[in-house]
Amino acid sequence: MSQKVRVRFAPSPTGPLHIGGVRTALFNYLFAKKHDGDFILRIEDTDQNRYVEGAEKYIVDALNWCNIPFDEGPDKNGGHGPYRQSERKHLYKQYTEALVSMGKAYYAFDTAEKLDFHRKDHEAKGKTFIYNWHNRLKLDNSLSLTPKELKTRLDTGEDYVIRFLTPPDEKLYLKDVIRGDIEIDTNTLDDKVLFKSDGMPTYHLANIVDDHLMQITHVIRGEEWLPSLALHKQLYDAFEWKAPVFAHLPLIMKPVGKGKLSKRDGEKLGFPVFPLSWSESEGYKEAGFFPEAVINFLAMLGWNPGTEQEIFDLEELVQTFSLERVNRSGARFDPDKTKWYNQQYLQKKNDAELTGLFIPVLGRHIDLSLDIAQPERVQKIVALVKERATFVSDFWELSDYFFVCPKEYNEKAVKKQWKEDTPKLMNQLVSILENIEDFSFEHVETKVKSWIKAQDLSFGKVMPPLRLLLVGDMKGPHIFDIMGMIGKRESIHRIKNAINVLG
Repeated sequence: MSQKVRVRFAPSPTGPLHIGGVRTALFNYLFAKKHDGDFILRIEDTDQNRYVEGAEKYIVDALNWCNIPFDEGPDKNGGHGPYRQSERKHLYKQYTEALVSMGKAYYAFDTAEKLDFHRKDHEAKGKTFIYNWHNRLKLDNSLSLTPKELKTRLDTGEDYVIRFLTPPDEKLYLKDVIRGDIEIDTNTLDDKVLFKSDGMPTYHLANIVDDHLMQITHVIRGEEWLPSLALHKQLYDAFEWKAPVFAHLPLIMKPVGKGKLSKRDGEKLGFPVFPLSWSESEGYKEAGFFPEAVINFLAMLGWNPGTEQEIFDLEELVQTFSLERVNRSGARFDPDKTKWYNQQYLQKKNDAELTGLFIPVLGRHIDLSLDIAQPERVQKIVALVKERATFVSDFWELSDYFFVCPKEYNEKAVKKQWKEDTPKLMNQLVSILENIEDFSFEHVETKVKSWIKAQDLSFGKVMPPLRLLLVGDMKGPHIFDIMGMIGKRESIHRIKNAINVLG
C-alpha cells in the first residue's frame, strides 16, 4: 500500500454506542495500526432532530475505555478537521451545486404530501414508488421546468432538495473486500436526496465529501450500509475522485432467534449491549468486564484468525488481523462466551492488581481497618479463591467467610454432616487447636490429621463438618488454608459458636 492507510469510524450522536459500533471501530483501529495508518473519529451529526446531548462524549469515553483511541477527531486535530459534520456544512452545498452544474444532480420541489400521495397510489396498485428515470420528468423538479421557471422558484425561496441523477441502463461493477464482486443494474436505483431543504446534506453526500477531503483510503463499516454502496461509488465517479476500498462487516446476531442483536435482547436475557452504562442500561464496564476481554470477544465476532487460538491481547490482534478473514455471514452473540473471556483475563492478572480492584468492593461489606482486611492478607485470600471467579465482584461471595463468622449454615449440609457424635468430636478438636502454638496452615494440618489417625476416625467424620462450621457451607479452598488465614482465636470461636447454634 503506497498511500498511507487512513480509516474512519463515523457514528451518529443519537444515543449510546452499541457494541456492534464498538466492533466496527475496533476493526478499523486494528486495520489502521497493522498498516501503520491513522484511525479517525468523525461525528456524523447532520440529523439535528435525532441529536442526543452527551452522546458524543459517551462515544469518546467508550473508545478510550476499550483502549482503541482515535488519532484524529473532535479536539484532536490532525489537519483534516473539523471532525463534526455540523461544523463542515459550509463545504457540502458547493459540492452539491457542482454536481448540479455538471448535470449529475437536480433540484426537486416535490412536497412531502405529494410524495406520500404517489407512494399510497402505487401501493394501491401493488407497486413500489421509486423516484428515478421512469417518472422523474413527470414530477416537480428542475428536469421538468424551464430555466426561467427554475430561477423564479429558487429566487422566491421555495423549499427544495437536491437529488442525484442516476443514469439509466447501466451496469455498476462494485468491489468489496469481504463480499467480493457485486453487479448492480442502475435502473433499480432511486435518485437519492443529497441535500435537504434545511441546508444540511444527507449522510450520502456528506460522508463521500468528508471521506475524500480526509483522504480516507479504506471504508470499513457495517453491513447495513451495503445497499448504499452503489450510490457512493457513483458519487465518486461523478466527482472524478478515486474511490476508497470498501469492506462491509457482518451483523452481530441475537443469541437466540433471527435478527441482529438489540438493546431489548440484552434486557430480556440479562447482559449488556453497551460498553458503558447509559441511562437505565448497565454497560460492560459497570458489569465488571475488563476492557481487554470485551475487545477480545468482539474481535472474534465475525473474524477468524485461521487457528485455534482464542485469547489475543490488543497487540496480537493488530498483528494477526486481516479483512480477508472477516466472515460474510452474521456472527451469533454468545453471552456465556463473553463471561468465559472475562474469566480468562481475570486468571491472567496478578494477585496484587486483583487485590487493588477487590478492596473497594470489600469496603462495602466490612471495616477495612480490621487486621484481616489489610492488603497483604487480602492478597493471600484472593490467590486462594480467584480460580473460581469470573468477575472481581465474585470475590466477596467466594471469600466472605474469611472476613465474617457465618450466621447461617447450609440446611442440606447440616442434615448430611451434623451427626449425633459431631458436637463431641468438634469439642475434642477445639482442645487440640487450643494447644497449637504455631498456627500456620502446615502445622495445623499436621496436628489435626495426627489426631484423626490417633483416634482411628475417618476423615469424612471430621473434615466436612469442620468446613461447615468454619464457612457455613461446603465451599472454599483447602480447609487448613482457611484456618491459617483467619487464625487460631477465630477458628476456635467459629467452631464453638456453631456447636451452640446447631445444638
